[in-house]
Amino acid sequence: NVVLEKKFGSPLITNDGVTIAKEIELEDAFENMGAKLVAEVASKTNDVAGDGTTTATVLAQAMIREGLKNVTAGANPVGVRKGMEQAVAVAIENLKEISKPIEGKESIAQVAAISAADEEVGSLIAEAMERVGNDGVITIEESKGFTTELEVVEGMQFDRGYASPYMVTDSDKMEAVLDNPYILITDEKITNIQEILPVLEQVVQQG
Repeated sequence: NVVLEKKFGSPLITNDGVTIAKEIELEDAFENMGAKLVAEVASKTNDVAGDGTTTATVLAQAMIREGLKNVTAGANPVGVRKGMEQAVAVAIENLKEISKPIEGKESIAQVAAISAADEEVGSLIAEAMERVGNDGVITIEESKGFTTELEVVEGMQFDRGYASPYMVTDSDKMEAVLDNPYILITDEKITNIQEILPVLEQVVQQG
């Protein structure tokens, strides 16, 4: 783990490669440019794979070091780049050959536990994937308490509220709860109730 000093608030303790890389600032402008380049490598890896940022950082550092060594010795930079691309292609093929597909809840839990460094979190992730399926969406949010919980929402969830307080069905909780409602999907901006009045009338007629 790494402790990152913050200008405001408490220090941050993390082992996340992207978070650490983004916080690195060097006084030398040239060295700082190299650090930002490696930080971008970690960030892109996180966007694509969601993990492996530390490995990507180590590989980037090795490729930059060896690349500069060869170019300084007189090698053609274009040739060095092509050589790296060929080596990457070979490495990817070898990884595909030795890789094993993850099947079953136990395997998913094992991989998730290693990634999260927590068996409880690994089990919850495996359970979440089993319940939502391959097409489901899993969102992780920071808890306001000390417990780790799994919440499954049937259907789809949109992080939006009601447009008017007149839509509230529970005035105590200020919630609008509708069971099996009709849903209108449109790409047009609705500015006046008259625009959707015919649709509303049809809904009322159908009960």
